[in-house]
Amino acid sequence: MRAFLTLGMLALTAAFANIAIAAGAPAGNRCPAESNVTLAVGGGTQCVLFDEQIQAGQRPLLREWIERSARIVAAYYAGFPAPLVVLRLQGAPGGGVHGGRTTNDSGLVIQVTVGRDATAPELAADWVLVHEMVHLALPEVGRRHNWLAEGLATYVEGIARAQYGNRDVSDVWAEYRHSMPLGLPHAGEGGMDQTPTWGRTYWGGALYCLRADVAIREKTGNRLGLQTALRAIVKETSGYGAERDIDDVLRIGDAATRTRVMEDLYGEIKATPMAPDLELLWTRLGIPADPKSEPFDDHAPLAAIRIAITRKVQ
Repeated sequence: MRAFLTLGMLALTAAFANIAIAAGAPAGNRCPAESNVTLAVGGGTQCVLFDEQIQAGQRPLLREWIERSARIVAAYYAGFPAPLVVLRLQGAPGGGVHGGRTTNDSGLVIQVTVGRDATAPELAADWVLVHEMVHLALPEVGRRHNWLAEGLATYVEGIARAQYGNRDVSDVWAEYRHSMPLGLPHAGEGGMDQTPTWGRTYWGGALYCLRADVAIREKTGNRLGLQTALRAIVKETSGYGAERDIDDVLRIGDAATRTRVMEDLYGEIKATPMAPDLELLWTRLGIPADPKSEPFDDHAPLAAIRIAITRKVQ
């Protein structure tokens, strides 16, 4: 979630929503004095603040989770996408990770609610913190374009974790195949800039990213992809700590790949409801109906592109 939405959750607890961000904001380029843990990953600093509900015995496990998530994101972007971010962790009953949000009001702050009984396997399988950290890599492009921010975080989370070896490739493609249709327009809906529904925001945005990734790779002989564009965007704009016009952001990405894929695709979908043939796309990528139980078709026309997108980083 970036600023006001959470993927997979319709609301956070009232206590979580009312946390004062300013209290955990960094002073200049230093961690707040009350930070419990300071990490240095990928050229960035992660300042961690635990609330009183998180017991001392749980903190080493949470530190490992935070560091792993930061390394996943840093590997995808060739460096952590923010020089300094404050992570405020709030404990809650139960296990697992309950939700998060990323804000840039008074410095970059990620707030996450985590169960007091969260286990190592649950944290290893968590997507929430990676999703929130990915938000740091895109400048503030305005509420009307929130589909780009959330769509990127939704798409990149799976890809980055697969590349790092933290998520099974078949699981990533199974989720995309199952959930991408949620991003298709319904009757009476407009383009992406005009339809801020949950499905269009998260999965419509993710579908834009997938289509852009495939198209860039087709045009560049599979040498470059969306990852190339996103690395250039964060390098040139400094990410979520800055405000940029969406057209400028997409131009930067296209310049890095020497294409016009991101700009042209945005031009097609921003004011017009578009419903690409997803079944044809899956077939061309060699993705079966159930990637968890059926084999991929490595002889499909775009199989090499699918393999390159999620290839594990050595």
